Amino acid sequence: MSGVRLLVGTRKGAFVLTADGKRERWDVSGPHFAGWEIYHVTGSPADPSRLYASQSSGWFGQVIQRSDDGGATWESAGNTFEYDGVPGTHQWYDGTPHPWEFARVWHLEPSLTDPDTIYAGVEDAALFRTTDGGQTWQELPGLRGHGSGPSWQPGAGGMCLHSIILDPNDPDRIFVAISAAGAFRTDDAGKTWRAINRGLTSDGIPDPDAEVGHCVHRIAMHPSRPDVLFMQKHWDVMRSDDAGESWHEISGDLPTDFGFPIAVHAHEPDTVYVVPIKSDAEHYPPDGKLRVYRSRAGGNEWEPLTNGLPQSNCYVNVLRDAMAVDSLDPCGVYFGTTGGQVYASPDSGDSWAPVVRDLPGVLSVEVQALP
Repeated sequence: MSGVRLLVGTRKGAFVLTADGKRERWDVSGPHFAGWEIYHVTGSPADPSRLYASQSSGWFGQVIQRSDDGGATWESAGNTFEYDGVPGTHQWYDGTPHPWEFARVWHLEPSLTDPDTIYAGVEDAALFRTTDGGQTWQELPGLRGHGSGPSWQPGAGGMCLHSIILDPNDPDRIFVAISAAGAFRTDDAGKTWRAINRGLTSDGIPDPDAEVGHCVHRIAMHPSRPDVLFMQKHWDVMRSDDAGESWHEISGDLPTDFGFPIAVHAHEPDTVYVVPIKSDAEHYPPDGKLRVYRSRAGGNEWEPLTNGLPQSNCYVNVLRDAMAVDSLDPCGVYFGTTGGQVYASPDSGDSWAPVVRDLPGVLSVEVQALP
């Protein structure tokens, strides 16, 4: 029977959780890199034994770790990230120029077909790629060289490139999202980029309808429909049906349209999941009730999923990279919280159970299919 591997990055290490196709009993391995912030752990869809982890600390900086045996052992991959030799500047909160800096790798996105190729989204916002399994990394400078680049400003969590989506039908098309610049698309493998934010509106910036400056929290896509994108924004859940050329709001009857993660069901392209939190100042569930919301209509009509989730005195958050789905049938849905719980639903969200409790605060959750 096929199984799944959950890859969990936390503020104090990485954890690897495995189960068979029933997803009832889980084996837990970790912490790997105990005491280190692991912003993201992910696995190659082309090779179930290949994992990558983004390891960061204030003392030793950024390290990329690689495993070739499913997380049993790890080795440091190459860690030479340079901003293409051109420092450049971007705007700070008060509009003054600020030097481009390399702080950490927020997100790792493996190639769909080659285990040695992986993309890295970093802070300050830039996109890197390795084609040799992490030994060397090169910036795709066209993104940071976009004409709007000097006007980008950081969100509250930093100016991070946190979402990378590879089009399964077109290897030259890549979507990325940056807080707080917006969403961008390349159709020529990263040489040139377009801002794709038409239809987004953000109060608090000089021009609410500006081309850039929007705080996008996460974007998601179903591989069978690469022109349909879903977005959780800093206020507003959005949808695009034309590869980002235009967006429209689908928040509908959500109790609040503020949140961080968004995910799409593996087999139902119009089934979408979000985790609303109260506000940008109060990062916890409304009324202290942890609820995942599901739309089976591609947005606007949402139902709360509560079976097995705490419905009183719960004040955790779910961060942007901390929700994922597996490819089994029925589809499994997973998320981790800032309180250290990892929840799993083997039935597309109808019921939930904690896989593990009392981990350090969860930064990311990814799923890898096992043969």
